[in-house]
Amino acid sequence: MKRSTGRLATGKLSITRLADSEEVDRMLSSEDEILPSSGFAVAVMDAVRREAAAPPPIPFPWKRALPGMIVAGLVLVLALAAFIAVIVYLPMTSTIPQVSTPPSSLGQLGLHGGIESATKWTVLALLLAFVSVKLSMSLASGRP
Repeated sequence: MKRSTGRLATGKLSITRLADSEEVDRMLSSEDEILPSSGFAVAVMDAVRREAAAPPPIPFPWKRALPGMIVAGLVLVLALAAFIAVIVYLPMTSTIPQVSTPPSSLGQLGLHGGIESATKWTVLALLLAFVSVKLSMSLASGRP
């Protein structure tokens, strides 16, 4: 048994280094058997039984989601194509295109310029959002 006398003391802990590998092997091989606590095996088996009795998870509704995903993909492709067309077309033009005035129908409704216009557009957007949420909730619940 050959122990080095060098110790590392940190607060109340002191660690002694063992220089002999045979002694380390002997210490590791003579460990006592580790037994679980008295209720551990019963608790694990109860959890396994609960998981086995649970119903399977609800599958994802691919039939309902697929049309929306296809439309979103097409919109993405069209937006990418429009972006590429603008990048290709922009260097060919020597001047910046002028923005035209709003159509007369918007002018008659008063939906251009000023704080009143911003208020009207905000109310319109909130109304559209409300209607779309109510529509989707009624479709999801199955009642008209």
